[in-house]
Amino acid sequence: MKATQFTLATLVALTALPSLAQTAAPAATPDYTLTGNLGIFSDYRFRGISQTNKKPAIQGGVDFAHSSGIYLGNWNSNVDSSQYNGANIEMDFYGGWKATFGDFGLDLGAIYYYYPGNRNPGIVNADTWEIYAGVGWKWASAKFSYNLKDYFGAQPTGQDTDGSWYLDLSAAYPLGDTGVTLIAHFGILDVRKDGSGPYEASYNDWKLGAAWTVPDGLLKGLEIGAYYSDTNSDGGFYTDLTGRDTAKGTGVVYVKKTF
Repeated sequence: MKATQFTLATLVALTALPSLAQTAAPAATPDYTLTGNLGIFSDYRFRGISQTNKKPAIQGGVDFAHSSGIYLGNWNSNVDSSQYNGANIEMDFYGGWKATFGDFGLDLGAIYYYYPGNRNPGIVNADTWEIYAGVGWKWASAKFSYNLKDYFGAQPTGQDTDGSWYLDLSAAYPLGDTGVTLIAHFGILDVRKDGSGPYEASYNDWKLGAAWTVPDGLLKGLEIGAYYSDTNSDGGFYTDLTGRDTAKGTGVVYVKKTF
């Protein structure tokens, strides 16, 4: 009789285990995330201007994000040394705060563009400091950046260009569950104390393209994309030392991965 009672009790306990597992508390959301990214591009276009003399670029960085919305990051790319006073790399350091409100998002922060290396005699420093504010809604976003020192060393009329600004209007529209995203962008650059004619540094830029993210398999999460980028600059101010117009439109293909 005692043996029968023990067996029944054991069966009841074993039967109850799945139920207990189903009611277990969900895993806690981590306080922070740390991600990295790496990409290869046929050309590095920044605000419509080629930074690599229309040659390939390898880019990558790391991002730290806290549950409070605070974030810090670093991003790097090779650049054309003739444009950046002997520097072969651009290093961006940024930080700020993000928040979401339903389908809307807010992003406030600052970024420092650093070009290490020894400058040639008489060449200005291209290092640049900006603050920015961005808003987003689902697949659309707008970001306003305000320059706190000379705009990448530019002085079209020989005067300081701190106070220059850039407005970025962008969209990344996903096509259902296909993994394809349509990309569109329009930007407005206003360089303070700008020049005129061939010395005019202000311009508008735009790009259109598409990207596809690998859904599964060994390359899951890999993004493959292509876009066309152009500006309305006449190219005078953005013609480099080799005589190439870096503001002229071109197509770009790329692959990148976040991990």
